[in-house]
Amino acid sequence: MNNDGTYQWPPQNPGAPKPKISMKNFGKSLMIAALILILAAGALSCFYTVDDKQQAVVTTFGAVTDITDAGVHFKLPFGIQHVEKVDVNVYQKIELGYSSASGNSSTSESTMITGDYNIVNVDFFVEYKISDPVAYLYSSNDPELILKNLIQSQVRNVVGSSTVDSVLTDGKENIQMQVKDLVAQILSEYNIGLTLVDVKIQDSEPPTQEVIEAFKAVETAKQKAETVVNDAKAYQNAQLPSAQAKADALIQNAEYLKQKRINEAIEQVAMFTAMYEEYFKNPEITKSRMYYEAIEEILPDVKLYINTSSGSDDVQMLLPLESLVDSNNGGN
Repeated sequence: MNNDGTYQWPPQNPGAPKPKISMKNFGKSLMIAALILILAAGALSCFYTVDDKQQAVVTTFGAVTDITDAGVHFKLPFGIQHVEKVDVNVYQKIELGYSSASGNSSTSESTMITGDYNIVNVDFFVEYKISDPVAYLYSSNDPELILKNLIQSQVRNVVGSSTVDSVLTDGKENIQMQVKDLVAQILSEYNIGLTLVDVKIQDSEPPTQEVIEAFKAVETAKQKAETVVNDAKAYQNAQLPSAQAKADALIQNAEYLKQKRINEAIEQVAMFTAMYEEYFKNPEITKSRMYYEAIEEILPDVKLYINTSSGSDDVQMLLPLESLVDSNNGGN
């Protein structure tokens, strides 16, 4: 051992015992090793990775200071900055009245009363996504539970104002739209960081088998009615071209008769105009001609003889002349 309290190795005296290591130096080495480990851990904790489906909320001493997207980022170590990753680009779901994972149903969630005081079981499937990671993390303790309770409340509200027929048959789409609009409006007021994507009625049915069978019979009757209506429309579509063709033919024939009557009227007017002009030139001759034509038209079987002599007394006329003509032909 030297005078300064340290050991020398190898010793000058080979036979001397092995000296002990100084506790002071050992403590320093241990502190240096611990410091190196702390610095290494701090350096490793300075970096974090965010994937493409996430956003990260960075807090500094508990206050939100940054929101980072996908990639590798730096943060201050030793708890100065804390990072919370949130799945923002992922559609998530809430099932009401049933569980697809376990196959169980929950009547407490699905049993509802309609506006006409009937009981129905309605299962809903809801899709949502995180729209604001800061509001999602710090505006409420359990935003999913709030969304679930809100959807249940609005579903019961809409179903309670609808008839049982619309809930079980053709009113499902309208109910879904009403629920979605109401929930979206309330979510915008609460600002819990969630956005409703879609609302679907998974299933709706009466609570008893007898009522189920009755509604199935009603649905079958409606389908038959739709089939009859579709058949009637098909028959209508098949008959329309033929009926249209007949209508076109009748219209064309009517147009033809119309034009024919117009042409005949024009012809008669022209004939009357021509006759009037002749009458104006020779009234007596025209009157005689019109008289003879009228007699010929009225009495078609009567033979008409016109005496064109001057009316002298030495000419005698014997009527009827047909008897004389026939007797002379018989004498020959």
